[in-house]
Amino acid sequence: MSRRAPASREPGDDLIVPRSVAVIMDGNGRWAKSAGFERIRGHERGVDAVRTTVTECARLGVDTLTLYAFSEENWARPAREVKLLFGLLERFLVAELPTLMDNDVRLLHAGRTARLPDKVKRLLDDTIAKTAGNGGMRLCLAISYGGRQEIADAVRRIADEVAAGTLSPDAVDEAAIRSRLYQPELPDPDLLIRTAGELRISNFLLWQVSYAEIHVSDVCWPDFGQAQLHDAFRDYGRRVRKFGKVL
Repeated sequence: MSRRAPASREPGDDLIVPRSVAVIMDGNGRWAKSAGFERIRGHERGVDAVRTTVTECARLGVDTLTLYAFSEENWARPAREVKLLFGLLERFLVAELPTLMDNDVRLLHAGRTARLPDKVKRLLDDTIAKTAGNGGMRLCLAISYGGRQEIADAVRRIADEVAAGTLSPDAVDEAAIRSRLYQPELPDPDLLIRTAGELRISNFLLWQVSYAEIHVSDVCWPDFGQAQLHDAFRDYGRRVRKFGKVL
């Protein structure tokens, strides 16, 4: 299956569309608090922003979109909030399947699956299977994900293979580590977007974002729409990417 070119220009506009985009969807709780709602209302409104971002990225020709949906650290949140979040994810996987199919989007998952509720795991696997034949944008949901944990899991696999004699220590290099990440076939993000004005990476794709351009939007995630996405792409288009070299 062929993949799209690394970056493209939207006809009639000044948008430079990155090949791979990653998003830290921050500010749902802050948005809800400012509006006088419970935190879960912010997460519910955040689903609308997910739908808008997915459909617009697919329309513009983004190859890969990775969304930070639930971190390993999020398990430390109050049990009620965690339960509500996974209930919201269940509804999302069911309700948004037509959106994924209509936009030719293939769903993938990055993260540890052992702690996921059984129903969530079944729905996630089912949606991944139903969209496996789609040839458009790849949408990767990072759920129960942590960047340090991903690297630790990759290193543990390498250690097991070295101990079993199936991998030589001399063969352990960057390529060996990368090939054992959760989704090694996905390209590194060209652009990392974070909402709610926060200036940190929060343990997200630590290996993959080494040369990503970073765009911070001041709006909270529920208010992140097409205009804010286009602003991020325009900002990306103004960057000079040198990857450590002299141009």
